[in-house]
Amino acid sequence: MTKSGVTWMAPRVAAAVLVAGLAACEPQQPVNTAPPEAITAPPPAANPQPDVNAKPVERAAPPTIKPVALGEFDPGNPVATAVTGKLSLEDTVIKGENGASFTTERVALVTGGDQYSPGSTYAQAMIVDASQPIELRRVLEETPPTQSPANALCGGNRTGFIALAKVEEPTGETLKLIGLKGTDLPAASANGVELCASTQYFPIAGGGNAEGKKLAKR
Repeated sequence: MTKSGVTWMAPRVAAAVLVAGLAACEPQQPVNTAPPEAITAPPPAANPQPDVNAKPVERAAPPTIKPVALGEFDPGNPVATAVTGKLSLEDTVIKGENGASFTTERVALVTGGDQYSPGSTYAQAMIVDASQPIELRRVLEETPPTQSPANALCGGNRTGFIALAKVEEPTGETLKLIGLKGTDLPAASANGVELCASTQYFPIAGGGNAEGKKLAKR
């Protein structure tokens, strides 16, 4: 509707237009870009106390390394005669008739094909089969021969380890013993482990105890 050539709008429509115009002129509110409030984790629970009524966990004991031989033996080559003479092989002590003695502990049961140092096997040093069981002992204390200390198993060097094997040969049972110098555990990756001497002995009739004979036959 027009009045005198001027456009006329109803009061309500005019008010709506005025409000819309004012809204368009107002500055836009910025979008809230603030990071969310940090989430605080609950405090850790107190250290649990052991249950006194719980049964302890049972673990299997490590396997025991049994000796390959025990008893008394006569020297079977000149080297054995020089380093010990008649030999007494006990659970933790090896004694020679000439005063030589070794306090030992068993550390492993290996086979002839195993290496005691890179490229060197027990089979080569002891002249035994690759499958031959060999008892390896660490030497804790050593006493050289009384009359001839220079005849010690490793001469002027301390004996680090002794390897023992009891084998069946055409001449009968033979105890083979070698001395190794060095502090590393003999193995393919060992450093400084070297062969000192290779000896052999023959069991004295009635000199070996029942356990030693039983183990030798296995």
